[in-house]
Amino acid sequence: MANFLKNINISKNIQRFYFRTRRYDWADEGIQYPGFKYYPRYPDFKDPPYEPSKLFRVQRIKHLKGVPHYEKHILAEFQLTGKLSDVVIVKNIPENNQRLWKIKHLVEIKPITFPDGFPSSPKGAVLKENGELRVTKTLEPSEERLQLTESFKTKGERMDGDTLRRDSRKKWLNAWDTTF
Repeated sequence: MANFLKNINISKNIQRFYFRTRRYDWADEGIQYPGFKYYPRYPDFKDPPYEPSKLFRVQRIKHLKGVPHYEKHILAEFQLTGKLSDVVIVKNIPENNQRLWKIKHLVEIKPITFPDGFPSSPKGAVLKENGELRVTKTLEPSEERLQLTESFKTKGERMDGDTLRRDSRKKWLNAWDTTF
């Protein structure tokens, strides 16, 4: 019996050793990105062309009750300790991305797009919930309309307000008068 048990133990050890030597080495595969290594599913994988956003729209979506102090500190740095509807705009830089990664379960992050072009001033710019920054055009009168208004005001045959009031009062008082 002892020989039989001895053979079983030896065969188990050989089998375990066999699987340890056949492990696949992943060290030389993958695409190195700044900060991490990506292992694609297919060997001929190509990154699609992508233009990263310059800014992020960040909104807190979870309450602060039960959140660790270090995550609350990061939220306070982004000024997101107020209401849940508060929104902040954050630059897309590695330092901010690292802090956002730590609180990604507490916030909603959307890249900001500029369909109307990058605004020169914040006046008239509206940030929508989907991350679009729309620039509303200011209404300015055209030069042609300004000139027409000035020529109308200076016209001699034009009736001014006082003349119109007198004429209207006269018609009111003599409404049934048939003589014109």
